[in-house]
Amino acid sequence: MPSLLMPNEGKDHIMIRRPRHKRVLTAAAVTVLATVLSACNSGGGAEKASGPAGDNGTLNWEWDLPTSFDPVTSSAGWDAHVLGLAYSAITALDKNGNAVGGLAKSWKYAPDGKSIAFTLQPNLKFSDGTALDADAVKTNILRGRDTPDSRIASQLAEVTDVTVTSPTEFTIKLSKVDYQVPNLLAGKTGMIVSPTAIKANAAGLATKPVGDGPFTLTNYVPGSHADFVRNPNWFDASDIHLAKLSVKAITDQQQILAALQSGDVNVAYIAGSSVSAAKAAGFTINEVPSQVVTTLDVNTSKAPFSNPLVVQAINYAIDRQALVDTQQFGHGSPSFQPFPKNYTVGYDPSLANLYPHDVNKAKQLLAQAGYPNGLTIPLTTSIATGAVEQLQSQLKEAGITAKINVIPAAQFTNIVYIQKQPGLALDGTAGRESPLQMLEVLYDSKGLMNLSAKIPSNVQTVFDKLRTVPLDSPDYASTLQATVKAAVTSPGSQHIWLYTTPRILATSPKVTGLPFTLITQRFEGVRVAS
Repeated sequence: MPSLLMPNEGKDHIMIRRPRHKRVLTAAAVTVLATVLSACNSGGGAEKASGPAGDNGTLNWEWDLPTSFDPVTSSAGWDAHVLGLAYSAITALDKNGNAVGGLAKSWKYAPDGKSIAFTLQPNLKFSDGTALDADAVKTNILRGRDTPDSRIASQLAEVTDVTVTSPTEFTIKLSKVDYQVPNLLAGKTGMIVSPTAIKANAAGLATKPVGDGPFTLTNYVPGSHADFVRNPNWFDASDIHLAKLSVKAITDQQQILAALQSGDVNVAYIAGSSVSAAKAAGFTINEVPSQVVTTLDVNTSKAPFSNPLVVQAINYAIDRQALVDTQQFGHGSPSFQPFPKNYTVGYDPSLANLYPHDVNKAKQLLAQAGYPNGLTIPLTTSIATGAVEQLQSQLKEAGITAKINVIPAAQFTNIVYIQKQPGLALDGTAGRESPLQMLEVLYDSKGLMNLSAKIPSNVQTVFDKLRTVPLDSPDYASTLQATVKAAVTSPGSQHIWLYTTPRILATSPKVTGLPFTLITQRFEGVRVAS
């Protein structure tokens, strides 16, 4: 798999998303809010639903709206959650992160590992009524690879050709062995757009998606909401019981809880600070394991971070459990690597407590690095409250003065990922369909989140090895974990890992059957009672 940022790419283009900066409520505010909500009808408000057993119900989902509805130009990894409503991908992931059938019902690698033959499900159609066949897939793969402003171009750079042998059969040819491709095609890289819509108005896809997803977009107001209706022609339509699904963008925690109570939303992504209030108001709380991990991006090309002892000192100075307890109200866990414990294939148990909180150790390392009296470092963030201020306080105890540099959230991807200006930046991952893809985003020389834009030779070596190991090989998990360890423990490591964040969903009791997956939220089997 190639590096994940081409020179002409402008923003985050895959499954990347900084942890959502929800407003943190004080304990007193939580208590007051819980009292207010409990005083209302704690049944969760009146849902906009009708029909027997919820088969014609409406799900109102509080979530972020996408930067673009075009998978090729979407610039935020978090977009995949909503794009997955309008589009199906060539493959899909099961709850454990393994590639399974999507638009393609099967695939097979050639003996040399340099081509993959796929077979599509029959009679697929786009929402515009045109056929979703092998030619349409070829159009999309080549468009993703070759379009000048494509955010997925680097992920398809090793595709040399796509050959079509029948309406349901095609083969992807690769320039080198890569067994990660089926996982990669389960995300935006594998989402298929109607070639008719591309030809008619490719730019218009940013607001008017034309795909073959479980739902079809009917109304979109940027910054506010997106309304969908069930797609009766979707290949798995029998498992979609919702007549309508609306995505509503709300950021303030009090407003989210109020929207839950009124019934304006019946599923909401909430912060740990709001769990007590939501529970008191009668809502169901689901903590969904996810691959969201908060990190500090480190530019090891800039002093003092070019000294590995300084990076180690920062690691030891941080009290990760205190961050979890304060910033997330205990939801989540300390982390020392990019994959959370629930992702067993990639999580390396030997890294479980790599840098225990030790202020004296941090001071000793600073002295060895040539800073016996401490030092001052920059710390870039898009919000100057919460975690960044607690980090500043913790680092101060070890003699490290962090000068906080606040940049506009809208400029974060350009300043941090593209220009790579900061020496140290508070950031976070949201997981990827392919674990190697995730590691390359973080550690590859052209990875979005690699501020130093370089990769140690030993890390490159293990990346290349992992690519050649089949996903069903008995050696795959051990090879992946060895790759993680090499990247995390390299003297030039570009990340300081902090803590994991579960996907906390508050739902009305009227919502049932919500499935939980590591990467993106799905809605098969979901019902909303009348």
